[in-house]
Amino acid sequence: MARNRKNTPLQDLPGLFDDFTTHPDMGASVDFTSDNPTPQRTRKKEPSSEIQPMKPAALSPRLKFISFGSGSSGNCAYIGDDNGGILIDGGVDNNRVVSELAKNGISMDMVKAICITHDHGDHIRFAYSIVRRYRHIGIYCTLRTLNGIMRRHNISRRFKDYHRPIYKEMPFTIDNFKITAFDVSHDGTDNMGFFIENGSHRFAIATDLGCITPRVDHYMRQAQYIMIESNYDKEMLLTGKYPEYLKARILADKGHLDNEVTARYIAEIYTPKLTHVFLCHLSNDNNTPNIALATVTKPLFERGLKIGDATESATSNDADIQITPLPRLDSSILYILRAKS
Repeated sequence: MARNRKNTPLQDLPGLFDDFTTHPDMGASVDFTSDNPTPQRTRKKEPSSEIQPMKPAALSPRLKFISFGSGSSGNCAYIGDDNGGILIDGGVDNNRVVSELAKNGISMDMVKAICITHDHGDHIRFAYSIVRRYRHIGIYCTLRTLNGIMRRHNISRRFKDYHRPIYKEMPFTIDNFKITAFDVSHDGTDNMGFFIENGSHRFAIATDLGCITPRVDHYMRQAQYIMIESNYDKEMLLTGKYPEYLKARILADKGHLDNEVTARYIAEIYTPKLTHVFLCHLSNDNNTPNIALATVTKPLFERGLKIGDATESATSNDADIQITPLPRLDSSILYILRAKS
């Protein structure tokens, strides 16, 4: 069946050699109140001599960061801007994650993804519960990590439906965030940290690692904000109740990070650009928040630096760097991160 076409009188169409500037259909004005309407030339509007540059997409001048739990009992954190954000790991009860976000004015519609660091249960235990409830959220991890999750854990095969494959050292984007996964030394099937960029913000995350590798160092040195493991006090571990095989696993280069190692490393890479350090994955049996904080801040104090606690109090705002241990079982406050100009 032939399509309907609009019938245009041929006499109304401009000729090949017509002066288009005076034809009614080409922008000239006609006085239709006259008995003999004739096209009147209109003065062409001169183009502006100023070229208006395209405005870049508006990015938030601040980042929002919350930890919902950090340790062997469960790990999950949120990083976002005013438009939305991502979860790092899914090892904390999804009801608590939803509730804590809501308390801070963040709906789950604003959560775009879960980025998984590795396949241990304390990092993925509730990931499927989250995406099954909020189906717009994807699970971002490597194929090896996905295979490790499916092999190690009793989890629905539909977990794969939400998987978005990523590759180490190959950046990917989620809304306003550019994210690069990098290799870390740990004993999961495949292990990674994340370097997260948003406008002028740079956030490096390494939750479980036994040593500082060159790739970890590469990304940590670029960041203004760091979330890094400070798992154990070596003396507490060696004299504690853990069996020898478990002590050996923790002490190994693919185990966890000692407070002293973290302290020396932060002191080594410190520049005024580095504003926040969040100490994560503290051991319940071989560490305390006070011991971890005292150990990590000692070499910085010795350099004459002022240390804040990221609470935005007057004293804290006057500090050179903010350092805070993240709670193991509870949620942290909402931290507002502002890039230095």
